[in-house]
Amino acid sequence: MNSSHEDGSPALRGGAAFLLAQLGAHAAQLFAERIAALDLTPAQAGLLRLLAQTPGRSQRELADDLGMPPSRFVAFADALEERGLIERRRNSTDRRLYALHLSERGLEMLARLREAGAAHEQHLCQALSPDEHQQLTGLLRRLAEQQGLTPGVHPGYRSLRTDRPARDR
Repeated sequence: MNSSHEDGSPALRGGAAFLLAQLGAHAAQLFAERIAALDLTPAQAGLLRLLAQTPGRSQRELADDLGMPPSRFVAFADALEERGLIERRRNSTDRRLYALHLSERGLEMLARLREAGAAHEQHLCQALSPDEHQQLTGLLRRLAEQQGLTPGVHPGYRSLRTDRPARDR
C-alpha cells in the first residue's frame, strides 16, 4: 500500500477531523505560552472566565459544569484563592455552601486575560477575512453542539491535574 501521496490528497494532508485536532493542539500550546506570562494555566483561565459569566455559583455546580470530581475542584479553586484571584463567600440561600466570586484582583486578571485571548484569536485567524472568521466560528460552534460539548468549557477539565506547575514547587 502506498502511503506517500504527492497529489496532496486527504490521506497525506488529513481530513477535517485531523486538521481540527492539529490546529486545536497548536492553538492550545500557543495559548498556554501566551498566558504563562500572566502566571495562569489554561484551566485557571477557563475558571476565571466561567466565574465572570456566572458569579456566585457553588463549588459543586462549577465542578459539575466542568466535569471534574468535586474533591479535585476544591484543590483547583484553592490555588486561585491563595493567589487572591477568587473568593469563597457563604451562599446567601444555603449557608452550608460556598459561592465563588472573582475578587478585585481576579477582575483585573480577567481584563488582562481577555486582552491575551483577543491577541491569540487574531494571531490564529489572521489568514481569514472577517466574513470567513465569522463563518468558521459558526461552523465550529455547530460541530461542538452536535458533539454535545458544553459551550465555553474545555473537555480537558475532566482529566485536569491539580498539582502546581514545576515552577511553583
